[in-house]
Amino acid sequence: MRKLKGSSSYLKNQVRKNLAKAVLFLFIFGAILFVVTLRVVSSLKVGTLEEAGLLLSIAPLISFYFYLRKYRIYNGGWEGEKQVTKLLTNKLNDDYYLLNDLYLREGGGDIDHIVLGPNGVFVLETKNWSGSISCSGDEWQRAGKRSFSSTPSRQVKRNVARIKQIIDSSPNLRQLGIWVEGIVVFTNNHAVLHVNNPSVPILKLPQLPSHIAGYRRSRIISREQLEAIGKEILKQKN
Repeated sequence: MRKLKGSSSYLKNQVRKNLAKAVLFLFIFGAILFVVTLRVVSSLKVGTLEEAGLLLSIAPLISFYFYLRKYRIYNGGWEGEKQVTKLLTNKLNDDYYLLNDLYLREGGGDIDHIVLGPNGVFVLETKNWSGSISCSGDEWQRAGKRSFSSTPSRQVKRNVARIKQIIDSSPNLRQLGIWVEGIVVFTNNHAVLHVNNPSVPILKLPQLPSHIAGYRRSRIISREQLEAIGKEILKQKN
């Protein structure tokens, strides 16, 4: 499989940024607690200043947990995307091209992966979720989690529409009638899927390469056309 440049490093940057913030607020919390402890030990009593210090330490502690949670979310997504990249690179031949972690100017939002192949264009929404996950149509539920404001299937369908619009805006590519398919792929081995009449394919990671390679379309897209599609998409990269 051939990789086309296009990674925005968005997830990696978010992982590093939120981890740094979590460490910073943990340090602030520890510093305040250390100062309060010294004052208590030296005076053998808890006065107003010490109470105020303990109260003040709550804010950085809350901030620490907030950024730690964001770090874990972004890190899970980053690890999931690396698994997808590794598997597709090993399993698909050089007839296929891979674009990773794209942030497009138009419409905003991050696209995890795009696979360009002789049998079509595949837009992937990657989730590294664990536990019980249910999907009925475009309605999703996840055990112990709040309801979704934007479900994975709706996200990937929006991204499909964006990529289709980019392709169709090129006079040389519009006439080809390029097929674009959205796929939601789960990378976590502990994800338990309950799927009923989904609006897009929903796959576990090991199923992904064979699904893409086995997709049959009447029109074959040439290597030159695939490279032209990749260039058009990368033009829109933020």
